[in-house]
This record gives sequence, structure tokens and C-alpha cells, in this order.
Amino acid sequence: MNILTDCPRGCETTIKKLHASGPLKQRLISFGIMKGATITLMEYAPRKSTVEVKVGKMRLALRKEEADMIEVEDAAK
Repeated sequence: MNILTDCPRGCETTIKKLHASGPLKQRLISFGIMKGATITLMEYAPRKSTVEVKVGKMRLALRKEEADMIEVEDAAK
């Protein structure tokens, strides 16, 4: 299983599955983070505690725990 945090900086990939549930899943979907969406990992914070991602035209920051719930197609691009 490839997760978003396996991606290097600048990696553009497709979301395969979202392993979140409840309010967190709904919040991520409201940002456009859902199966089939293209997501780009823009930057890691120091210590990789936060990741900046781009979905469509929107940039947002996710905690590492949230980013670990996003399964992606190919994390080795």
C-alpha cells in the first residue's frame, strides 16, 4: 500500500482510497480529497509533522496522521 507520505516533494499522484471515517472523512472530501482526485505533495514541514498538498487549485496543510490515511496510486514518481 502506498500512502501519501511515501511520496517525495513535488510528487503528483492519484488518490486510490481514503482510509478516514466520520467527520474527518467528510472534511477531507469537502477539500476535494477523494478517490480519483489528483493530489500533489508540495512540501514537508520540518520533522515531517505536516505536509502541504495541492488538490485542484487549492493548497492546504494536513497533519501527518491525516496524510497517512490517504492511499495513492504510485508514490515513487
